[in-house]
Amino acid sequence: MVWNAAVAECLGSPNTCYKYSCNAQKTVCMVVQPNQRDKIVASGFPLFNIGGNSIQFVSDFKYLGHVINSCMSDDDDISREIRNMFTRTNVLLRQFGNCSVPVKLSLFKTYCLNLYVIALWHTYLKGSMQKLRSCYNRCVKMFFGYSRNYSMTQTLLELNIPSFDTLLFNSSVRFLHCWRNCNNDVLKHLSAVLN
Repeated sequence: MVWNAAVAECLGSPNTCYKYSCNAQKTVCMVVQPNQRDKIVASGFPLFNIGGNSIQFVSDFKYLGHVINSCMSDDDDISREIRNMFTRTNVLLRQFGNCSVPVKLSLFKTYCLNLYVIALWHTYLKGSMQKLRSCYNRCVKMFFGYSRNYSMTQTLLELNIPSFDTLLFNSSVRFLHCWRNCNNDVLKHLSAVLN
């Protein structure tokens, strides 16, 4: 569970009692490093305990499938997505490599174009996004049997699938639309604070 000041304000007064359980074996603690080195308060922190069990400090962890690290960089999550896309494409190619193009299109759109966390990526190196773009292009050509030298634009036009930049843009637009139209009080508060 992630707690911050905005969530606490939305939940009400600190005297309000909320019942929740915490699994001490699955709970970890992470110290987020500030961008400016002069803002570092301490390099070491005391251990936290839950039910007599010490919580371990980690530099990164996976939360709802998204990799979060102490630098607040999305490069690790982009690397995870690159590995997943190659894995999914290879599995599809091995299982359905001899199918017709319409069947392959349906499978590829279902299993390889759903990049759910791509709209959340904000802080990353330009090279990481270039690697993901290259991965996407290679997976399209590999799965549909195009040669490496064939034009990517022509490939996308023939298959009628979006380019990587279109996927990125559409995902961001859908995320913003869902964010602005959400009825959740916490998200409304955060939206008001951020705007």
